[in-house]
Amino acid sequence: MSILNDIKMEYRMGGIVQRLIFWNIGLFVIPLIIFSLLRLSGIYLPAFDWRIGGGQDWFSLSSSPEYLIWKPWSFFTYAFLHGGVGHIFFNMLMLMFAGRLFLTFFTQKQFFGLYMLGSIFAGLVYIISYNTIPVFSGQSSYMVGASAAIMAVLFGAAAYAPLYQVRLLLIGNVKIWHIAGVYLALDLIYVSVENSGGHIAHLAGALSGYLYIVLLKRGTDLSKGVSALLDFFANLFKPKNTTPFKKVHKNPQPQQRTATGKPKDLTQKQIDDILDKISKSGYDSLTKDEKDFLFKVGK
Repeated sequence: MSILNDIKMEYRMGGIVQRLIFWNIGLFVIPLIIFSLLRLSGIYLPAFDWRIGGGQDWFSLSSSPEYLIWKPWSFFTYAFLHGGVGHIFFNMLMLMFAGRLFLTFFTQKQFFGLYMLGSIFAGLVYIISYNTIPVFSGQSSYMVGASAAIMAVLFGAAAYAPLYQVRLLLIGNVKIWHIAGVYLALDLIYVSVENSGGHIAHLAGALSGYLYIVLLKRGTDLSKGVSALLDFFANLFKPKNTTPFKKVHKNPQPQQRTATGKPKDLTQKQIDDILDKISKSGYDSLTKDEKDFLFKVGK
């Protein structure tokens, strides 16, 4: 149970980047364990398994627009799912790196807003590309993974502070734009070679991160829309206070008065009485309540 408590504590104390990593890993590991155990009983749930291909499950993003009619939420869910251990491992490493870099300059709400905007924009470009670019004519595909959203975060940081330096293991200090440039070049090289849909989504995510910073510098923060939408749905599930507000008046404690008729503070009167008792009979003559009172007053 201590391990579970440690995980809960890490989740509660960690920031948005760490929580997203928890979500991504949880949504990868837990369903696969359930699928494996159900298979032992001869039960298979293809509608829930995003690894089957073709985008016919409920959660992956399909390149066929007709699938969006019955699963429009796939614009969001695909960015929290992964196809294998290697896929999620390298994505989470990159999420940790790009996320912490982005949070050097921006807030956690802006980070999550850009993460979601990047995934939606990349999904739209992915679908449009498969239905307009001639080389993809007659083809269909499906997509899962947080790569596009992570690219949005990385390029957002690079667009805002391109000359900011980070230290990489075995390499040394490099500027953010150097890292972003390498990823951009790799996607441009492999976009027509393998995993074309994934590389198109990466490029779209990078573009969304750049556009986000351009608009932000002009005074438009697109992440506020995501934050407002999330707050709206969060408030729907908050319990409403049905107890009417009641204002209660309490009479103040009557003040004791001195011989001159002026009010005398009741606390000071208690202190004086206790001090008189100490002078006459000593400290040990005080009751426990009197000792506690004197201790609280003296703090």
